[in-house]
Amino acid sequence: MILSDEPGFYKTGAYGIRIENLVLVTPPAAIPGGEREMLGFETLTWCPIDRRLIDCDLLSPAEIAWIDAYHARLPPLLGHLLDDAEKAWLAAATLPLQAPVARAPVA
Repeated sequence: MILSDEPGFYKTGAYGIRIENLVLVTPPAAIPGGEREMLGFETLTWCPIDRRLIDCDLLSPAEIAWIDAYHARLPPLLGHLLDDAEKAWLAAATLPLQAPVARAPVA
């Protein structure tokens, strides 16, 4: 089964922001500290989360690590599909969150 994972924030009467990925439900597996096996998810759509829109002061170290790990997977997964300019854009867009935010070159 494929689901859409859409965490978001909505300001009443103003705007909404969502990050959306498609995920594949994976077979039950044991989880650390769990009392029973749980279904898992495998990400199917891979796209950088725009670092310019992330306020790291609002994130825990674990949340920052998750985003950095997600971004680290993108160049190896997508690089073979991209030309040099697109690879440069992807490299800039997926820098660790602690790195200075610079405008990624337009691909």
